[in-house]
Amino acid sequence: MKRRKTRAVRVGNLFIGGEYPISVQTMTNTDTRDIKKTIAQIKKIEEAGADLVRVSIPDEDSADALRSIVSSIGIPVVADIHFNYKLALAAVINGAAKIRINPGTIGSEKSVKEIIKLCKEYNVPIRIGLNAASLPRKFKGLNHTEALIEAAKYWVSFFEDEGFFDIVISAKSSSVIETIETYSKLAEVFDYPFHLGVTESGTKFSGSIRSAVAISILLHNGIGDTIRVSLSSDPVDEVRAGIEILKSLELRKGPIVISCPTCARTTIDVEKIASEVENMLLSVKIPLKVAVMGCEVNGPGEARDADLGLAGTKRGVMLFKKGKPLGVYSSSEAFEYLLKLIKEEYLKEDG
Repeated sequence: MKRRKTRAVRVGNLFIGGEYPISVQTMTNTDTRDIKKTIAQIKKIEEAGADLVRVSIPDEDSADALRSIVSSIGIPVVADIHFNYKLALAAVINGAAKIRINPGTIGSEKSVKEIIKLCKEYNVPIRIGLNAASLPRKFKGLNHTEALIEAAKYWVSFFEDEGFFDIVISAKSSSVIETIETYSKLAEVFDYPFHLGVTESGTKFSGSIRSAVAISILLHNGIGDTIRVSLSSDPVDEVRAGIEILKSLELRKGPIVISCPTCARTTIDVEKIASEVENMLLSVKIPLKVAVMGCEVNGPGEARDADLGLAGTKRGVMLFKKGKPLGVYSSSEAFEYLLKLIKEEYLKEDG
């Protein structure tokens, strides 16, 4: 797939857009004022593979907490600001690597200019985060797609008139179709990097599917530079879903665990074992395919291209490598042997 050409925007030690890898992000759901809990959650987010994290700044205490949070983690922090422009100013001063605002809900245009002025001084980029459900009244006579596009044109022009070009654009809808249509049309207008996502997409199950549909179609068409899978769930689930989307499109290297849907021939707990293998491989960056199959029909036959795999048999659990059986063991022995092989033959290559 050919990726759309955009400018590159620096966010802390990360670049978004240009020829840089598509990044995965999420948002904390802790009380930002609870510094210890917020840092702990971000560290889990980092371990899951997130490239940056967004933190809500609803009040002055949250803005003050940002300084301690930023100094305690290893990925860039994006400050999420609504209504009060002074919180954006405080977030920049306290170390935010990027600011996310919806300019239409931040107050007067004078307030937006104050944010732009300080961000320019500190070299902090701004995400113009537009949302179909919270557009200014002057755009509400249009359908959501048209309104989002017109709002983006208005605010990008406003920022450019202020001499500010470190911009990332998002124009989200809770509708998959509107999301695809909006970003596709915006790609014809702007060369700024895009943040992709379906807003209020739903639960871990429904939201992951709806987000994957919209984000994957856009990425396959070369559109998108950073993504968030917005879920009513643990932020780690958002990160894992986002990474799986990129790996499925071969836009990020990393391990893939394949497993069969199970049937009456199944002799092992496929779901449990596959989940345990996935968890163990969370921090691995090398391409590695591991198969967990319930019977000999699926493995090692249909899963012969897997680097390593397990398959249930009537005699026990078969361990195989590149389609070749290595032996039949008890369930616990096979799983331990599988983990040992992964660690000895693959994790050492990951450094």
